[in-house]
Amino acid sequence: MWAKNKNSAVETISVVIPTFNRAGFIERALLSVFNQYHKPSEVIVVDNGSTDETVDIIKSDFPQVKLIFEKKRGVSAARNTGIRIAKSKWIAFLDSDDEWHPDKLALQLKELEKPSVAARVLHTDETWVKNGSVVTPKRKHAKQGGDIFESCLKLCCISPSSIMLKKQIFADIGGFDENLPACEDYDMWLRICAIEPVTFLDKKLLFKYGGHDDQLSQKFWGMDRFRIYSIEKLISTSNLSRGKTIMALEVLIQKIHILITGGQKRDNSEVVMMYTQKLKII
Repeated sequence: MWAKNKNSAVETISVVIPTFNRAGFIERALLSVFNQYHKPSEVIVVDNGSTDETVDIIKSDFPQVKLIFEKKRGVSAARNTGIRIAKSKWIAFLDSDDEWHPDKLALQLKELEKPSVAARVLHTDETWVKNGSVVTPKRKHAKQGGDIFESCLKLCCISPSSIMLKKQIFADIGGFDENLPACEDYDMWLRICAIEPVTFLDKKLLFKYGGHDDQLSQKFWGMDRFRIYSIEKLISTSNLSRGKTIMALEVLIQKIHILITGGQKRDNSEVVMMYTQKLKII
C-alpha cells in the first residue's frame, strides 16, 4: 500500500458512480472502490430512478456512500450531478457494472506525481469480460496516450471507468451532453482530446463487463448517429485547428456513409434521405 504524500496536489479523489437498476452489480462495483489501497475522499452514487433493490443494497451495505436520488434522466445527467457535488480536485468515474483492480487509484496517483507528467486526464488499460469469459479486444480498441484526437474521432477510445481527471476540466468545457442517450462518453473524450493530450497508464486496472441486456450499446441501433451529432457539434462550437477540422470532417463523412449504407440494407428510406442531405451540405 502506498502512503499518501502530504505534499501531493492530487491526493484527494471523488468517485462518481451513476446507476440504474443494477442490484446484481452494484455491490461488486462498490467493494472494488472501498478495497482500494488509496482510499478515495468520497464515494458518490447517483441513482437514476432505480425500481429494483439497488438503493436498498447501498443503504444497507454501504452507509458511507453519499447517495443521491434522481428521476430517470440518463447517465449523462447522473454523472453531471456527481460532478457538481464532488468536493475533491480529482474525479474518478466507475460504471456500476464494472470493477476496479485494488491498485487502480494508487497507481494512477503514483503516475501523476512523476515530474514528467503534467496531465489533467489519466486513463488505464482494461480487461474485457463478456458473459463470464475474458475476451481479447481488437487492435483498433488498443488504448494509448498523448494527442489521441484522431483516434477519438473513430471510436470511443477511453473507458469511463478507467479515467481520472481534474474537476476543473468540466468548468472549462462543460459537462456530459444530456441530449445524448448513448455515446455520451465519446462526446466528452472528443471535446477533451480536441484541446489537450491525455496520459495513459499501460496497466490493466479495470475489469469491464459486457454481455448483459441493459447496456446502452445494446439498446440503440446505429450508434454512429450519436457520434455524427458529436462531431457536428464539435466542428460548429469549437475553435479547432485547420488540421483537426479536416480530420473531423473526414470521419464525419465516413460515418454518414456507414449510416446511409445501413439504411439502404434495411430499406429505411427516412434514414437514407436524412443523411444523404447531410452529405450535400458538408
